[in-house]
Amino acid sequence: MTHTIENEFLQVSVNDHGAELCSIFDKEKNREVIWQADPAFWKRHAPVLFPNVGRHYLDHFRTLGREFPSKQHGFARDSEFVCTCRTEDSITHVLKSSPETLEKYPYEFQLEITHTLKGRTVTVSWKVTNPGEETMYFTIGGHPAFNVPADGQGRQSEYLLSFEGKDSLTYYLVDLNHGTARPDEPHTLSLTDGCRRIDEHMFDKDALVVDGQIEKASILFPDGTPYVSLSCKGFPNFGIWSVPGAPFVCLEPWMGRCDDCGFEGTLAEKENINVLKSKEEFHKEYFILVGEDSHF
Repeated sequence: MTHTIENEFLQVSVNDHGAELCSIFDKEKNREVIWQADPAFWKRHAPVLFPNVGRHYLDHFRTLGREFPSKQHGFARDSEFVCTCRTEDSITHVLKSSPETLEKYPYEFQLEITHTLKGRTVTVSWKVTNPGEETMYFTIGGHPAFNVPADGQGRQSEYLLSFEGKDSLTYYLVDLNHGTARPDEPHTLSLTDGCRRIDEHMFDKDALVVDGQIEKASILFPDGTPYVSLSCKGFPNFGIWSVPGAPFVCLEPWMGRCDDCGFEGTLAEKENINVLKSKEEFHKEYFILVGEDSHF
């Protein structure tokens, strides 16, 4: 089931399946901003990545003295959430651990996701609670895909990525055999006035994985005016991705990321892992702005 909220600027829809943001419709410009999941390229819109972002090395992880198989980006995106609250400007969904989840991720949890609409901004809020007795380890991330070019008009390669105040970004690629990062092989994304045109070969080797450098990223129209921006202060990791030739670009704020290639430690030893002791809560949010707002 899909739930919708709207104001004078935007109409926002969220699906119970994965608590996935599936539409941000710009009413002023009469256009859809979120990728509409054409399976010819990619069948998702903006999945939440939990309890792991990306892949574990060799598709398993170690914790509590055991080894567990895992799949890319975890299971929340393919789970049915319960819509627990809907107001004029917000939609809240909840997913709780179950005997099925405990078989593949041995921690009790409650994941609450709220989408809030104010003006031209959508806030995506995460609340993770540990109701169990064991200390819990997890990563969590956003994966929103934006239609580029807007309205399907023009060429994607005419649009720009913008990272305010940056002269360049250091990024890693993923090892295509294992889907895990290669920080021993850094690459440089050169920027001009904080911007870089979206080269048609930018994603030939999968995602660009960025650590510790991005708190705001924007997609600009060919004339340099803002199309959509994402703000994620305090997030240690970020991904930029598309399918080569696909008319969308993902801006992905991550609290933790995929393993480094060759990592064989435990979850507790993983860099940027989030830790929740018994009965503790984790809170984080990021913001999507459509168009321009000087206060964003």
